[in-house]
Amino acid sequence: MLVGKALYLRGGYLDNTLSFDEHGRMIGHSPQGSYTLSGVQIDKVHLTKHKVELDGARYGLHFLGALPYEDPTQAVNRVRITPKKKVLKITIDRELVVTPKKKKVTELKEKTKAGAPAAPKAAPTQATPNEVAEGDVSKTATPAATTGSAAAPAAAEATKPAEVSDEDQAKAEMAAAPKEEQPADMGSVTTTTSPAHATKVLKDALDKIFAEGLDERMMASMPDFWKLYYQAVAAKNDYRPKDPAVLRQNMVDKKARLLSKFEPQSNDFAQANGVAGMCLYHTVIEADGKPGEISVARPIGFGLDESAVDAIRKAQFEPAIKDGKPVPVMLDLVVQFRIYSKRTSVVSKPEDKPAEPTLPGPYTLQNLPPKQ
Repeated sequence: MLVGKALYLRGGYLDNTLSFDEHGRMIGHSPQGSYTLSGVQIDKVHLTKHKVELDGARYGLHFLGALPYEDPTQAVNRVRITPKKKVLKITIDRELVVTPKKKKVTELKEKTKAGAPAAPKAAPTQATPNEVAEGDVSKTATPAATTGSAAAPAAAEATKPAEVSDEDQAKAEMAAAPKEEQPADMGSVTTTTSPAHATKVLKDALDKIFAEGLDERMMASMPDFWKLYYQAVAAKNDYRPKDPAVLRQNMVDKKARLLSKFEPQSNDFAQANGVAGMCLYHTVIEADGKPGEISVARPIGFGLDESAVDAIRKAQFEPAIKDGKPVPVMLDLVVQFRIYSKRTSVVSKPEDKPAEPTLPGPYTLQNLPPKQ
């Protein structure tokens, strides 16, 4: 099911060591990021009674400049971002299968039938007082007979082991297992007597953790700017704003323009793997000058699109004007990400001399339109 396949890690967890309970819920906390940093490939699977251990590597998606009406799957690279000497480790707890207990009554009957002596002969139907007395004396004087008949079941009942519940049995088994094979969250593990049920629970957990492609649940978890991009991809057309009142820049008397500089930051994954380049975003600039709907037009991946969109939302714009009134328009914004180096960290003022630039730094090309 898993080994060698290109999968996505639902939730975008970025830690290299992840633990999930038997229902596929995250145990503990992990920073989360873009789905473009959530590609995984599982190389090894180790199955124990209490958990599943998966070893693999994380992959980033680097888009190579395809437009929405082109096939993005043919213009993207999967780049391994887990260092060669490190590994992505994922553990998933398993529902514990306990052995069904035999019925105690049947077990006791079998033991009694196998170990109890034959019953004594019945006393005569008619007996003289002397015989009765003699019989009483003989019973009193022969304790072995009493021990062999009436005392045997009582002894068996006294030595009968206390009944152990499935929960106690499970706790004992988990505690007795080697530490490396114990589940991550022993308190939440449930038990079953059905191996088929335990298998179904495990498969459901895997489906909650991994996706083989961009299925409906993956799409539903994405931010709107990715949803709009993939809607355009599916339609094999360019993005169109949802609001039909949004105009284009060539339809207004005065175009909207960017007033402030925005500097989306790169990240360690992109810097370590040399991911840089131009990316394009369709942005609706509302009549009040604030950015509204944003759609990726030409993505770059590696979590950089999220950084670019966040910077766009914080930027300041002058709205477009038509017939003397501000109107909403669609503005295309180009952002360039660069690889950090001492040469690209030159500051705008010569007198500003920082001791050492800190990663990540500004890597965007500032293309501000001339003032009109």
